[in-house]
Amino acid sequence: MKSWENALVTPEMSLREALACIDRAGSQMVLVVDDRRRLLGTLSDGDARRGLLNGLSLADQVTAAMHKTPTVARSSESRHSMLSLMRQRGLRQMPVLDAEGIVVGMEVVEDFLNTLERENWVVIMAGGLGKRLEQLTRDTPKPMLRVGSRPLLETIVLGYAAQGFKRFYLAVNYKAEQIEHYFGDGSGFGVEIRYVREQQRLGTAGPLSLLPEVPAEPIVVTNADLLTKENFGDMVDRHAASGADATMAVRDYEMQVPFGVVRERNGYIEAIHEKPIQSFTVSAGIYVLSPPVLALVPKATQFDMPELFDIIVQKGLSARCHRIDGYWLDIGRLPDYERANIEFDEVFR
Repeated sequence: MKSWENALVTPEMSLREALACIDRAGSQMVLVVDDRRRLLGTLSDGDARRGLLNGLSLADQVTAAMHKTPTVARSSESRHSMLSLMRQRGLRQMPVLDAEGIVVGMEVVEDFLNTLERENWVVIMAGGLGKRLEQLTRDTPKPMLRVGSRPLLETIVLGYAAQGFKRFYLAVNYKAEQIEHYFGDGSGFGVEIRYVREQQRLGTAGPLSLLPEVPAEPIVVTNADLLTKENFGDMVDRHAASGADATMAVRDYEMQVPFGVVRERNGYIEAIHEKPIQSFTVSAGIYVLSPPVLALVPKATQFDMPELFDIIVQKGLSARCHRIDGYWLDIGRLPDYERANIEFDEVFR
């Protein structure tokens, strides 16, 4: 909500004044804040009506009727997470707070529904062999395996298209004809699709050297075996706002050591930790790259994203992380493929 500051009221304000503020702001509620803009509560039309029915008057202070424990979002959350929370709670508006509880915005469901068309290209690396799914990919490229009611790659393309991305490059190699025949020029999916054809497999970054021109805006690069509900537009916007040269989507990954781990010194045991859980930050296979970074990719050479990010860091350029906390599944093994089919209708219907 662009004019969310108009919905801020002080705790001394009367119910009459607060209702007038709701009307002027065009919002469904006001945010009651102290002199530092820390949230004290919210007041909707319904809260005011219930207060009046319980004996309050329009002259009473807003604090007498406000909701003191409203649902809030944190500014560190992705907009996708915020929308999911509003859907779960049946909310149309929700205040956004920083780490100190200070109001820094208000999200409105309608703002999520007005999709901005984006000029950023999406490059999908769809040329891999899918070796770990060999029994399934012998005759079908992994991106074309059906997950739920349609090929995996179609779900990926439609997910970006729904968020306003309209121009795609598909990097293809293994059984490329199946992918090109199915998607064509993309017009059947409401987008524009072009192809980067690898004569030899070039890894997860090498195909970028085959793009026919330098983009004007940062591009999104993604693997073709990922199912996620991430807000890609938010990722692009945060990349641009940060001034970074490259952004890598990352996730937390936990693994449990199946044994007792011994800490020892000079041959003596200091402690034993039974089956500890270790946590790592791992790449989620989605990236945003500013146009100058593409010049670092060698021409027509096997080259992977970790190598590109190593060079970026070595050159002193800015490489940031974008944390993904929502639904994400890498379909690299048969159990992952089976899980994707079980969860598809619930997550992507």
